[in-house]
Amino acid sequence: MPVNRNALIRYKTIDKCLRNRYRKWTLDDLIEECSEALFEYEGIDKGVSRRTIQLDIQQMRSDKLGYNAPIIVEEKKYYTYEDPEYSITNIPLTDKDLGRLSEVVHILKQFKGFSHFSEVDSMVQKLEDKVYAAQNQTEPVIDFEKNDNLKGLDLLDRLYESIIKKESLEITYQSFKAKKPGTFPFHPFLLKEYRNRWFLLGTRDETSPILNLAVDRIQKIDEGKFPYLVERKHEVKDFFKDVIGVTVDNVRPMDVKLHIDKSNAPYIITKPLHTSQKIISQDNTGIVVEIKVKPNFELEREILGFGENIKVLQPERLKKRIAYRLEKARDVYNVTEEKTDNL
Repeated sequence: MPVNRNALIRYKTIDKCLRNRYRKWTLDDLIEECSEALFEYEGIDKGVSRRTIQLDIQQMRSDKLGYNAPIIVEEKKYYTYEDPEYSITNIPLTDKDLGRLSEVVHILKQFKGFSHFSEVDSMVQKLEDKVYAAQNQTEPVIDFEKNDNLKGLDLLDRLYESIIKKESLEITYQSFKAKKPGTFPFHPFLLKEYRNRWFLLGTRDETSPILNLAVDRIQKIDEGKFPYLVERKHEVKDFFKDVIGVTVDNVRPMDVKLHIDKSNAPYIITKPLHTSQKIISQDNTGIVVEIKVKPNFELEREILGFGENIKVLQPERLKKRIAYRLEKARDVYNVTEEKTDNL
């Protein structure tokens, strides 16, 4: 059970008293000091019971909270620390604690562009330097896919704060298809990461559809001049529900059946293509799975990525589309059937 705030105030007060070696502390003295501290910090004026302080001392002595406080009683009356240098605020982390903290920091550092994580990193680094300066630092054992050179990472903090604070923006943006950039009002609702690229979901105004902007195509961000459209923020909750990737067109999801050969079947089973995936059949040639998604570029790229190890069974339109793209890819390499027989 987590320690509540009142208990922490009592522990810190008892610790402060016992570190003061210029005075002898009876149980009644500790009760009085804790009562005054609770009144000062929490406005609690009913005082503290004798039993509560006795239990607090017992807790501080134990390993339950990690204190193991060396509290002794002298002359059967006065409480003090056996070690004059001890304080509950000076307890070093165990090797296990430090290892966990270090790994958390390494994980957070993968999210480049967010100053929040770099601040956490510096805090833990200070802790490591102070408590374990003499120890050898271990290498991280977790590594995430990342791209530190991706354009637009410096904008993530500003966009994140705008969403949290519900602030509209003026964005200058140029898509890959546009000949020149354009500036327009924007109400940001959600940041989305996909394959090391970041995307910003939001809308221009009350009647415009939800837009999905690539952060690396944003050229400039200024403060918006319009009230934030809070009432439309809920529209992005399930925006990516029926797609693979981030391209969302205004079409209905379709049932896609795929045959995956036996060598790749385990990968598809353990890492589904989509949350809707279900296995339809399985034999010695492989498996047939079905997913319900909207057709988009990322779906085709995912299928093409498996090459000859995957076959579209339905819908017929997607099947023909993939066959066409594979033929075009073959033409690019200008490889004849006779040459491929020797591969």
